[in-house]
Amino acid sequence: MQRFEAVLCDLDGVLRQFDHDRQREIEERYGLPVLATAFAPEQIRPAILGQATAEQWLASITAALGGHPDAAQAVDAFAAVDFWVDEKVRELLTEVRTRVPLVLVTNAMDNLDVHLSRMRLTDFADTVISSAAVGVAKPDLRIYEIAAEAAGVAPDRCVFIDDRPENVAAAQSLGMVGIHYRGIDDLAVLGAKA
Repeated sequence: MQRFEAVLCDLDGVLRQFDHDRQREIEERYGLPVLATAFAPEQIRPAILGQATAEQWLASITAALGGHPDAAQAVDAFAAVDFWVDEKVRELLTEVRTRVPLVLVTNAMDNLDVHLSRMRLTDFADTVISSAAVGVAKPDLRIYEIAAEAAGVAPDRCVFIDDRPENVAAAQSLGMVGIHYRGIDDLAVLGAKA
């Protein structure tokens, strides 16, 4: 791998993990497609573009579930599902940040600062690029350009890490080195080649 001068990293699915078993249990208990509804583009897009709040997103999920009597309770349970930081990823990225700028690039909502604080990640990265704050979301090429600008590095000198292949492909189209994250072993090259 070529030498790189900045690391741009996704938050959800890489650094932050969710209890997916619990999410599936909620769907089974209520018999409602909460996940598919929550992440349908028409539901989530306004929130990750900063056009709606996280609370409005949750209300839209309830409404989209068609007035089912248990919809509000199911959505409340979904919103309460626990999340945590993958400590191995945190440790590796902390070390990388001693050598190059680290920028978190996340499709996030207006409550991102609260979540970062809860995970003790407020000052973890040099910069956080939130889609809700900048008005564009991955895989829109502009968010990668904004992140590279924030790092002060040309796009072709950046590594981009994400758990979604389409987001990695978009970064690669700008000349970034893309890492499709499936587990900590995918990041081994960061320690060896930075």
